[in-house]
Amino acid sequence: MAIDFNYENKLREKYGYPPASASPRDGVRDLCIAGLDEVGRGPLAGPVTVGAFVFLNNPKGGFDHPLGLLRDSKLLSAKQREKLYEYFCELKKGGKVDFATASVFPRTIDKKHIHHATALAMQRAVQKLDKKPDYALIDGFRYPGKILKEVEYSTMPKADNLIPSVAAASIVAKVKRDASMVRYHKKYPQYRFDLHKGYGTELHYKMLKKHGPSHIHRQSFRLY
Repeated sequence: MAIDFNYENKLREKYGYPPASASPRDGVRDLCIAGLDEVGRGPLAGPVTVGAFVFLNNPKGGFDHPLGLLRDSKLLSAKQREKLYEYFCELKKGGKVDFATASVFPRTIDKKHIHHATALAMQRAVQKLDKKPDYALIDGFRYPGKILKEVEYSTMPKADNLIPSVAAASIVAKVKRDASMVRYHKKYPQYRFDLHKGYGTELHYKMLKKHGPSHIHRQSFRLY
C-alpha cells in the first residue's frame, strides 16, 4: 500500500470537511490532523522521543522531491532522514507544516514504566505544536489507558509507512533522538552511543559488562 493522504481524507469526510486535494471552501477551515510516532521504547539507555507532525497544506497528487522519500524512518538512511528533516524545517518556516518533539528520560522511564513514559512524551509533543490538532493518528501504540487527554485519536499498526504525517513524525523523532545520543557519546565515550544509539547490540552489552551502567541507562531494563 503506497503512502498517501487517503486515510486523512477519509477522516475529513467523516467529520464533514473537504478533502485535502479540494479547493478550500469559504468559511470552512481544514481538519487539523497530527501524526504521532515514538522512537526509543526498546533501547537500554537514553530517552524515548515522540514526534508530532501536521501537514498544514497537503501536497496534491504525488509527492514532490524530497517528499518522495517519505516513509518509516527505519527504512531510511541517516543521510536521507537528515535531508528530510532540513526540508521539514524549511516547510515549517513557510507555514506549510508544523512539528514538535518531546523526550522523556531514563529516570522517569524507570519510575513510570516505558508505556506510561511514552504516553507522557506523546502528550508533551502535541502540546508543543503551534496549532492544536483536531485529531491525532498514532502509530501502533497499544496502551490500556488514555494516551491523549484533550485530542481525539486513533492508533494504526504500521502507520509510519502508510500515513504521511506519521512517517514524518517518525523521522523528526529519530533525528532528534539520534542527535541526543551522539551528545551522550561525548559524555560517555566508553559505551559508543554514537554507534548503537543505546540499543541492545552485542557491543553495547559488552561495554556494559566492562564499565557498568551510566546515569542514562534504564535501571528498570535488563542490562546484562
